[in-house]
Amino acid sequence: MRSILYIILLVLDIYIWLLIVAAILSWLVAFNVVNSRNQFVAMVGDFLYRITEPVLRPIRNVLPNLGGIDVSPVVLILIIILIKDIIGRYIYPYVF
Repeated sequence: MRSILYIILLVLDIYIWLLIVAAILSWLVAFNVVNSRNQFVAMVGDFLYRITEPVLRPIRNVLPNLGGIDVSPVVLILIIILIKDIIGRYIYPYVF
């Protein structure tokens, strides 16, 4: 059972990194540093959009409109860190 919890914690860590990469890529595309017509960039951007958007959309619907600033990845990262902390402190020590 501990190995399953360890895999869950690892998946949550990877998802945090995917959120960070998606945010950075969106900034690079918005500031025309990276050309979104490049096939590799478009493929990576589409993958990151498909992975992160289903989780970020409900958070965006709850948060107020802050203009051009999107804080939903930060909120999601904080929620993931909270989940990891709950698993690490309250579930993991009591599993055999």
